Amino acid sequence: MATEATEATTKFQSPGFRPVPSPPDFHPEIIVSTHDGLRFWQFMIAGSVAGSVEHMAMFPVDTVKTHMQALGSCPIKSVGVRQALRSILKSEGPAGFYRGIGAMGLGAGPAHAVYFTVYENCKRVFSGGDPNNSVAHAASGVCATVVSDAVFTPMDMVKQRLQLSNSPYEGVLDCVKRVLRDEGFKAFYASYRITVLMNAPFTAVHFATYEAAKRGLMEVSPESANDEQWIAHATAGAAAGALAALVTTPLDVVKTQLQCQGVCGCDRFKSGSIGDVIRTILKKDGYGGLMRGWVPRMLFHTPAAAICWSTYEAIKSFFQDLNSSSSDNVT
Repeated sequence: MATEATEATTKFQSPGFRPVPSPPDFHPEIIVSTHDGLRFWQFMIAGSVAGSVEHMAMFPVDTVKTHMQALGSCPIKSVGVRQALRSILKSEGPAGFYRGIGAMGLGAGPAHAVYFTVYENCKRVFSGGDPNNSVAHAASGVCATVVSDAVFTPMDMVKQRLQLSNSPYEGVLDCVKRVLRDEGFKAFYASYRITVLMNAPFTAVHFATYEAAKRGLMEVSPESANDEQWIAHATAGAAAGALAALVTTPLDVVKTQLQCQGVCGCDRFKSGSIGDVIRTILKKDGYGGLMRGWVPRMLFHTPAAAICWSTYEAIKSFFQDLNSSSSDNVT
């Protein structure tokens, strides 16, 4: 037996023989693709929570904006924030400010999960390792909004129809059923083109401004950057939200018209084209009609962006610390 073992050893120790190395310990969590210290699903959770908190907190302001932008014979035909507030309170009371919030909850979470995940992954690809690349930030934001708007637009339409005073719908499910029955599935995406056309420049301005403002604020006081991070995120987000909201208000007015057409006496557009809606607004209200609701829109997006970005960055930091602790335990 000893002789056979020796012969076998000699046989396999030929010049061309290469021993197969033992496989290393397998840790699946290490090979998961990460960016900025986070995994794919962690970006989704951070974005979903941030988006939901943002929209729920600012929903009453969004209701005022929707009322102001709805034209035709709708009960709300005011051009001022004060008149809109009085009319909502008179017709429905304080609960009127939250009508449609269920649709917002169903749409905002999934849409923002997609939004931030696409943004972070595109930023990694487009930036080429340069964290100060504003063009990459803007392009990543545009890609993110094209994908996320496909998720959010149907529920946004339901939300805006429910927000109108004397809305004929009893709730989210009733609105979905009746729109499908009376107008067909395409009605849920009637405003998708204008939503993308609005949100593409909005997001480009928003992300580029946010990243630049955040970087500038961090450089002003680098020694206290860690302690005051949330202030920098909130301030940068507020500045980005305000500027982007102001620039894209005319497109938001057109979007509201398309989503609310035929409801509560609002105009219905035969072609559904953006040009048709703009001509109708100009004929009724002049150029000022394209800026209808700009005050509540800025009042919405300024704090909303601050809330969203500070929440998002806080959750990212939590996951980064969690992942770092996990890595230390593995090693």
